[in-house]
Amino acid sequence: MKKTDALMLFGALSTSLLPVSGYAADARAGRQKITTCQACHGLDGLSKNPEAPNLAGQIEGYLVKALADYKSGARQNESMNIVAKDLSEQDMADIAAYYSSIEVDVLPP
Repeated sequence: MKKTDALMLFGALSTSLLPVSGYAADARAGRQKITTCQACHGLDGLSKNPEAPNLAGQIEGYLVKALADYKSGARQNESMNIVAKDLSEQDMADIAAYYSSIEVDVLPP
C-alpha cells in the first residue's frame, strides 16, 4: 500500500469516529443530562444492569450515532427508544462527550 493510500485510509477511518453532530459537545453539560441514563448505565458509565452496556470510554461519535438511531427508530430497544425520543442533538452531543471523556483502565487477567 502506498503511503498516500494509507494516509487517505487513516483520514477516512478517523473521520468516521468523530461526533456526527455539528454541535460543540460539552462534557460538563452532559454529566448534568444523564439523570435518566445513570439508572442503567451508571454515573460512571459502568453498568449495574447486566442488560445495559458500559458507556465509559466509548467512542464519542459512536454514542452520538447510537442515540440518533434510537431517536429515529433505526435502532430498536424499548427503553432507549423512549429515552432518546426527547433528546435534542445538543443533548446527544453533550451526553456522548461526557461518557467518552471517562477514562477506563483495561487490566489483562
